[in-house]
Amino acid sequence: MDMKVLDQEQSSQELDLEEITRKISFLDKWREIFSYPSLGANNTTPQGQHLAQNHEDNHLSADETEDGTGIPQPKGQGHMPSNSFCSIPKPSIISSKVGGFPISLAMATKLRQNLFGNTTHLFSYDWKRAYFKFHKPFSDLAFALEMGKGGARGIQMAVQVFIIKYLLFTRKGKDGNIHSLNEISKKEQEQVLAKALAGILWAAGAAQKATICLLTKDTCVDSTPDYSRDDFTERLQLFEFLEKDATEKFIYDHLQCFSEEGCHGVILFLYSLLFSRTFERLQKDLDVSTTHLLQPNVGGFLCRQAVLNMILTGRASPNVFNGCQNGSSQEVLHGVLARSEVGYLRWGKDTSEGDRLSQVGSMLKTPKLPIWLCNINGNYSALFSTNMQLLSDWKMERLFDLYFYSSQPSQKKPVHLTID
Repeated sequence: MDMKVLDQEQSSQELDLEEITRKISFLDKWREIFSYPSLGANNTTPQGQHLAQNHEDNHLSADETEDGTGIPQPKGQGHMPSNSFCSIPKPSIISSKVGGFPISLAMATKLRQNLFGNTTHLFSYDWKRAYFKFHKPFSDLAFALEMGKGGARGIQMAVQVFIIKYLLFTRKGKDGNIHSLNEISKKEQEQVLAKALAGILWAAGAAQKATICLLTKDTCVDSTPDYSRDDFTERLQLFEFLEKDATEKFIYDHLQCFSEEGCHGVILFLYSLLFSRTFERLQKDLDVSTTHLLQPNVGGFLCRQAVLNMILTGRASPNVFNGCQNGSSQEVLHGVLARSEVGYLRWGKDTSEGDRLSQVGSMLKTPKLPIWLCNINGNYSALFSTNMQLLSDWKMERLFDLYFYSSQPSQKKPVHLTID
């Protein structure tokens, strides 16, 4: 199978995109990836009931900044020896009078235990500085998020594939072509980010309820011998929504809490994801192979597969195979139960083709839409096609285009791959 790289930036210091395309060419033959039959149309999401309480309706748009980008490195973590969060701009703090309810000690304890496995670990610096920031509007990467280094990149890139989904396949009056991804205004960036975050939280809440965490000035939880404060989690205010549209509107109205430098937007989104999923559902999703969601790595933390699957599918399945399988000791391990809208691909030096438990199943490999979160040796990226019929019409396999976004600072436009 021939692969032509039409547009590609060269970088000797960053992950070599030419090396990535070489790896893609050996991906167990691309035709095998696209050979699974389509499993039908997307499911419709049931509407919830109206939110019981009203919220303020004034949108504070995120200020666009150009100096908040770290240099991504696949497994590197923040090395700043600080256990305290960096300063939080006032626009990212809301008044407790807006509504919602404050976090309790019991909730904060369960949150920390589900993330770290204990109540003493704190987020590393690279997590604290991570938020959702787009490249410049009306540019070759107007559709793409800028990403720093560390474990939060996995979450940012998983959100990125949903942003691509909405921009290519759900925008009314817009052609789903690669050029449409360049013609995006700042307002459209804000709208699609709110839509992507809300859609993920709504799916995690089983299309019944979503919970959004924001920050207030008031501290609601004190330190105890069993709980270490971080001066952030203890100030959470939680808002529950019974409608997807209301969830999206609330996020849009408070988008600065997720998209301004210093707001710790990725952590707030991760907290919202867990509360939307609920601790009860989360424990049913996990298995003996994964008891908590983050794993320590070089002074920081990386996302386990369960976090990525929770974003991609709505369930925190710890594994990438289809359904449930027995492990080496006959324990039941949980995989992906249904075909997802966006997919997941993984390959690397440590992946064994003979290890059935490490192989990505068809539920993730052949999603409903031709968009994949890719994990290449621990480096997260997005791979996508603008042809919605690619996975449902075998004739499209003969010649098709793919686009690749790695978020490396040297990348100025999506890499264009032609598969023949």
